Amino acid sequence: MNDNTKYVGLDVSKENIAVAIAYPGREKPWYRGEIPNTPEAIRKLMKTLGNPEDLKVCYEAGPTGYPIYRFLLTLGIECEVIAPGLIPQRPGDRVKTDKRDAIRLAQLFRAGELTSIYIPTKEDEALRDLVRAREDAKEDELRVKHRITKLLLRYNIRPPEGVGRNWSSKYREWIHTLKFEYSTLRIAFQEYLQNLQEVEQRLKRLEAEIEVQATEGVHAPMIQALQCLRGVATITATSLVAEIGSFKRFRSPKQLMAYTGLIPSESSSGGIRKQGSLTKTGNAHVRRLLVESAWSYRYQPAVRDRLKKRQDGQPGSVQSISWKAQQRLHKKFFRLLSRGKSSKTAIAAVARELAGFIWAIAQEIEDTPKISCRR
Repeated sequence: MNDNTKYVGLDVSKENIAVAIAYPGREKPWYRGEIPNTPEAIRKLMKTLGNPEDLKVCYEAGPTGYPIYRFLLTLGIECEVIAPGLIPQRPGDRVKTDKRDAIRLAQLFRAGELTSIYIPTKEDEALRDLVRAREDAKEDELRVKHRITKLLLRYNIRPPEGVGRNWSSKYREWIHTLKFEYSTLRIAFQEYLQNLQEVEQRLKRLEAEIEVQATEGVHAPMIQALQCLRGVATITATSLVAEIGSFKRFRSPKQLMAYTGLIPSESSSGGIRKQGSLTKTGNAHVRRLLVESAWSYRYQPAVRDRLKKRQDGQPGSVQSISWKAQQRLHKKFFRLLSRGKSSKTAIAAVARELAGFIWAIAQEIEDTPKISCRR
C-alpha cells in the first residue's frame, strides 16, 4: 500500500467545491476549504496536493454530472463518483454542511466504505439524454391530454356513441368539431390543442433520431438484438441500452436484476428468513421499462408479424433465447396467478427474469466482434 496516498473528498455544488483530505491512518481528515467549481481551480488544487499517482479523489453523483471525473482522468488522477443513497449515515447526525460532507466523504473513502457508480461514456450519456427527453415529452403529452379531457368534463361535453376510446382517430375528429359559446373558453381550448400538437411534433422528432441511433448508431447491433425479445421494440431497446451502457459490468444476471431493483427485500436473522417488497433500488427507468415489457408475456408464445420482422437476420442463438423467454415467462406468470398472487406481483417476477434474458442476449452480442445492422 502507498503510504503517500491522499484521499480527497469533494462536496460539489454549482459554484463551489468544498475540499477535505484524509491521510493514511486514523487521523481526522483535514478540511482544505472551498474552491471555485472551474477546471483552472481544480487543476491548481490538485497540483498543490502532490503527485497525481498519490491522489485518490471522490465526490457524490449529482446534477453537475461527470465533467470533474473526466477532467481528473486527463490529469492522471484516480477518481470515483459515489452513489449518494449508499453513503453510510449516522442515526444521530442532524447537522449537514458542505464542510462536514467533504470531511465525511474523505473519511469513508479512506476506509473503503463508499460505493462508486458506473460512469457512462460521453456517447452513452448523450444517448441517455435523448431517450429521457422523449420520456419527458410523453409525460408532457399525457398532461395536456388530461387537461383537455378534464376541461370537457367540467362542461359536461361527452363524445357521442361510436367515437370509441379517448384519443382514437375518431375521437380526434370529433374534438376538432367542437364549438363553444364563449370566446374565452374557445381560446383556452384551442391553446390546449395547439400545445398538444407541438408536443406530438416534438415526440416525432425525438423518435426519428432514436430510430436513426437504433439502426446506425454505435449501439445498433445491441439494440436490434434486444428487439428479438417480445415486448421490446425500438424505443424500449434503445432506452435499455442507453440506461445500462455496458452490460459487461454485470458478471451474472442476478447482478442486473439487483441493479433494476426488482429483487425482494430481505430481513433475516438466525434460522429465520423473511422477504418483503421489492427493493426498488438502482435505475428506476430500467425497472419501469422491464415492467412494461413484462405484460407482453401474458399472451401465448408466438413469433409473428412485427416480432418476426425484428428477428430477421439476427443470430440463431439470440432467437433461441427469445423463444425460451416467451415459454418460461408465460408459464411463470400464470403459475404465480394460480398460487393466488396478484397480477402486479406476477408481473414483477416476470420482469425480474426478463432482465436475465436481456443479460444473456447482451453476452452473445458483446462477445461478437461485429454484426451487420439492418437498414
